[in-house]
Amino acid sequence: MRDFETSGRSLAVGTHGMAATSHPASTLTAIEVLKAGGNAMDAAVAACAVQCVVEPGSTGIGGDCFALYAPEGSTRIVAFNGSGRLPAAATLAWYEAQGIRAIERHSPHAVTVPGAVDAWARLVADHGRMRLSELLAPAIRMAREGFAVTPRVAFDIKINLDLLRRDPSVRSTFLVDGEAPAIGTVLHQPKLAQTLEQIGREGPQAFYRGDVAVDMVDHLRSVGGLHALEDFAAVAGEYVTPISTTYRGRTVHECPPNGQGIIALLILNILSRFALKTDALDADDLFVKTEATRLAYAERDAALADPRLAAVPVEYLLSDALADRLAARIDLSRAVHPLTVDDATEHKDTVYISVVDKDRNTVSFINSIFNAFGSALMAPKSGVLFHNRAQSFSLAAGHPNAVAPGKRPLHTIIPAMVSEGDRVTLSFGVMGGHYQAMGHAYFLSAVLDHGLDLQAAAELPRLFPKPGSDEVEMEARLRAQVGATFEARGLKVVTPPLPIGGAQAIAIDWDKGVLFGGSDPRKDGCALGY
Repeated sequence: MRDFETSGRSLAVGTHGMAATSHPASTLTAIEVLKAGGNAMDAAVAACAVQCVVEPGSTGIGGDCFALYAPEGSTRIVAFNGSGRLPAAATLAWYEAQGIRAIERHSPHAVTVPGAVDAWARLVADHGRMRLSELLAPAIRMAREGFAVTPRVAFDIKINLDLLRRDPSVRSTFLVDGEAPAIGTVLHQPKLAQTLEQIGREGPQAFYRGDVAVDMVDHLRSVGGLHALEDFAAVAGEYVTPISTTYRGRTVHECPPNGQGIIALLILNILSRFALKTDALDADDLFVKTEATRLAYAERDAALADPRLAAVPVEYLLSDALADRLAARIDLSRAVHPLTVDDATEHKDTVYISVVDKDRNTVSFINSIFNAFGSALMAPKSGVLFHNRAQSFSLAAGHPNAVAPGKRPLHTIIPAMVSEGDRVTLSFGVMGGHYQAMGHAYFLSAVLDHGLDLQAAAELPRLFPKPGSDEVEMEARLRAQVGATFEARGLKVVTPPLPIGGAQAIAIDWDKGVLFGGSDPRKDGCALGY
């Protein structure tokens, strides 16, 4: 039981249904959908659409989506990959001929064709109960009538102010007289409201064909993009087979590559070789988790890519042999050097949503525009803010994750589930770009190794070794407690520029018939049950 005299939140508890998101309006929308007769998938899509309006720095319809769905909480888990692809004209030779050595964030070359809207429509049609128009209605209302800026959203706008001033449509949408809005300022997105209405009325073709698609393509091409209407018309996400590993007697399920869920499983496989202590903040255990992450991410950056266009060694990455070999490299007295250097950009902003309904249909759902406010490019007539996911690609010839026509990049966003026997017992996710794979392992270890409840596990102070370097970002409490120990072992401790990640989770107690939820205090959101 938590200490009620200290700051923090209690677990959310419910019996009929529960939602956990990073924005209160989104969580409330999900609960309202459940109470109106919708199921968990309906609620997740409605909640995500709301976040595309009220948490615009983290997600949008110009982004991508992944989901895991467990019907009635069974282990017949369905995975959906809604990540977008490069335009057909995007060849590595073209980039080389143009002298492009890196993909810049505020650039049309950072924009893959968004996959989120297609994913929402497919998932609702296949697994929901309500019409898409009904589910988008709350988001449409908030976009048209206005929404009040919450503290984390205000923070994200302020620290990205210079970027947001660059695009006229972005500037007029999110800034007030060119300045960051104060907490409580009411913003409107009428163009986005109109686009969402069209999608609700006509389905995803309203986004990928017709006037909205023309607006998006025209804008991207006007700033030098290679996008064509045919690229948008060809969008189709896909159902994929989840991958899994066993950790402390439970099965952990993730989406397969091109996402980095496989790296979360690799970290867990390495950690399973160690007997961790009861104290979640033990210096040696934190060092083991850090080294396991550094080693696993080096494997990620060498091998992870779109399996349609590159050979991704899934069996090898999940093998006992690899976990044994990497675990044997961990020395408590000294950090591993050298590691493969990662030249990928940092990825920070995403929303993660977990919903469980009265029938125990369970959804683990994630939607992202990559960095805060993505590319900060907005289609002027439709109000679509584009992500910058293509910055994940490599421009090195021969690299598995190198640019190629119609290719999906290495993806950082990863939903997860845990099962015991033939039932799902936990739906969870951790936002934060690169951090997500470590975040999954760190969160799950806090629950299974150290006995923390979901809320305490979300509130635990965090650290993250920056891929390919000897730097470890540490939140203040950890810097004071273990920073010197890490420095003595050859790692450089640094202050994170932003709060590290954000987690949401829902656990199902099948015997009691009770749901438990937690939501990260680093975001504005909450978990609610009824």
